[in-house]
Amino acid sequence: MQYPLISEYVKAIQDVGDNLDKLAYLTPVLDDHGEPYRSSGAFAVVFKMQDKSTGKYYALKCFTEEQEGRADAYRQIADELDMVDSPYITSVKYMEKELFVDSQCEEDEFPVLLMDWVEGETMEAYIAANYHNQSAMSMLCYRFGKMAAWLRSQTFAHGDVKPDNIIIRPDGSLTLVDYDGMFVSSMKGSKSPTVGTKDFCHPLRTMDDFDETIDDFSLASIALSLKAISMKSTLLDIYGASDRLLFSENDYRNPLNSKVISALQGLMCDKDFCTLYSLFMLALARKELSTCSFRLFIGEKPILPQTIEDISTKVTDEERKEALVDEWGVKYSKDGRKLLKAPYELNGTYSIKEGTQIICDSAFDHCSALRSVVIPDGVTFIGDYAFMDCSSLSRLVIPESVTSIGDGAFSFCESLTSIIIPDSVTSIGADAFGNCTSLSNIDIPDGVTSIENGVFCGCHSLSNIVIPNSVTSIGDDAFHTCSSLTNIDIPDSVTSIGNNAFMSCSSLEYISLPKSVICLNGNPFPDWNGELICLSPNFIYEDDVLFNMKKSEIISFRNQNLESYIIPDSVTSIGVCAFSDCTSLSNIVIPNGVASIGDAAFSYCYSLSNIDIPNSVTSIGDRAFLGCESLNSVVIPNSVTSIGDAAFGECYSLSDIVIPDSVTGIGNDVFFQCDSLTSVVIPDSVTSIGADAFGECYSLTNIAIPDGVTSIGDDAFWGCKSLNSVVIPEGVTSIGAGAFASCNFPYKLKLELVSRFGEEIFEEFF
Repeated sequence: MQYPLISEYVKAIQDVGDNLDKLAYLTPVLDDHGEPYRSSGAFAVVFKMQDKSTGKYYALKCFTEEQEGRADAYRQIADELDMVDSPYITSVKYMEKELFVDSQCEEDEFPVLLMDWVEGETMEAYIAANYHNQSAMSMLCYRFGKMAAWLRSQTFAHGDVKPDNIIIRPDGSLTLVDYDGMFVSSMKGSKSPTVGTKDFCHPLRTMDDFDETIDDFSLASIALSLKAISMKSTLLDIYGASDRLLFSENDYRNPLNSKVISALQGLMCDKDFCTLYSLFMLALARKELSTCSFRLFIGEKPILPQTIEDISTKVTDEERKEALVDEWGVKYSKDGRKLLKAPYELNGTYSIKEGTQIICDSAFDHCSALRSVVIPDGVTFIGDYAFMDCSSLSRLVIPESVTSIGDGAFSFCESLTSIIIPDSVTSIGADAFGNCTSLSNIDIPDGVTSIENGVFCGCHSLSNIVIPNSVTSIGDDAFHTCSSLTNIDIPDSVTSIGNNAFMSCSSLEYISLPKSVICLNGNPFPDWNGELICLSPNFIYEDDVLFNMKKSEIISFRNQNLESYIIPDSVTSIGVCAFSDCTSLSNIVIPNGVASIGDAAFSYCYSLSNIDIPNSVTSIGDRAFLGCESLNSVVIPNSVTSIGDAAFGECYSLSDIVIPDSVTGIGNDVFFQCDSLTSVVIPDSVTSIGADAFGECYSLTNIAIPDGVTSIGDDAFWGCKSLNSVVIPEGVTSIGAGAFASCNFPYKLKLELVSRFGEEIFEEFF
């Protein structure tokens, strides 16, 4: 089959919407000249494409030469890699007759290969730029060794491992690309389509060498080269070339006459070098390393020297005392490296002084008239809450020198519409952009590995965000109440998602839970009605209910219209926020066998009127029934030993409650604002009553505090206006401030209690 020229492919990609079939949703990414961004090799050209609806980038490989058996091979490769979950490998999909090309060829429809786009640079380019940097090369050697060990543990092989086929991501991680010569287990007995690149493969390799060991020699050669260069960079200057590392094919064929192999003898003092040298020689002799442990590729992790002096973002008393103040009243450390504090009245535009390395914690917080800040190159850390509540701040450019953005750094910057975070940033703290209500667009750099708790919580205008493949975890409340967010693509790198991560994302139509996810820390989806697609084998999703793999825990109940539900008998645990905000749910049947009701499990189920807790339950979590305003009756069985804080708070219809003898303490806010609660039976087993435990229980008329109670917390019975008497046992040794504030006690009783515990127990604090 004849294939188009690269120029003909370029024309087809320029009008890709008309020329692609199933992939017509992709658009080309353009370079600085307005041409489709591309790279070409010996047998193909690769275009960078984007799905505009999700923001995700793809690589579209178009072939320029025929390769026998390519279609069948790539289908087998795709099937094998679909079962692999690793950043070292990307997914592939071979599509026959997908792209129409107006060319001189007899055919006009051609196959393509669709892959995830891997951002970064080739190892070849990275080494060329960094080989004199010992720290960088040492870490590269270590990371390559880890990848080599992983690859040798698989049932497949790449087939052409070389620096040009390895991408180094911005976070330093490695990914293998270009799978034209790949071997997978279903190809056993076939001939190889290629023998690899001559300066990296074994000199005696033939088409008949085609199994899981074909990478062994390449891995050994590259690992040894990287180790040698990290120890003595001048070796690359003397023996290297632009298209290879230290070794050439001649070195492999004539090792006794090889100058570079002779030069390596002087490095034998290093233990890890000796190991890699031995692997290389064994692979040279045998063509493979099946008799060796793949773990030998991994040496000791290098201890890298700090390139940036570790300067704390916190301000010391000494620094305040010795601070230098500029003409705008902004305080700097004596050495000028730290910006300590700006006055609240700072307004307009402010340029931070050159030479500043650290913007300290809370440096500009509450500078509400500050509209713009110029941050100079050289600043490395933006501290916790550095720009919190700068409500007029609308424009900010973060320089490439910044590596870390602290907790709450830009929280409540209500005028901030967009911000560019450079690729140098590897850490973005919790709540960093929380409640930036005007923020509409943001790109997370590839070096970031974790989206922390509440990072974008309350960003109502945020409509688009791209999560890079470097991210492995999404924290609690990460996108909570991002009501304008219309789509989000969770990459296959993500392994954990936190509680309430996508709560109240009302414009989000669907979320696809990738197969890489192994942990959900609670319910990521309360009060979200979009379509959930679960691709992870670690969970069961049926009838709009998400369970763990064993179906022993309910993670997320997602049918917002269902009024009644019977929990399956297999369930032993009701997870955190599992039924949270299910406002239509009025009846729930909990089977005998459930042992725990998690935190906020039924919070704000407004229609839930009664619930029967079985005798198997031993714990009721914090806020378990918080805000269940229709709940009028609850029977807590004797099996329950702990009731969490605010477990029944704001249950306005709850009229009476019996606490079982198995409970020893009543926590904070347990019955807070239970307006209809008239009586409570507290068992003798209880020894403490927490803060606000019965606060604002306006209808509570009497309460018997058992003799075993020794402490009553702050505001425990605050606002209980109908409570006109109480007997405090002799064993009570402390009563917190405001514990009986606004209670209608007779004057004589007040005097008695004041004499025992002080007048602060009746003081109002609101």
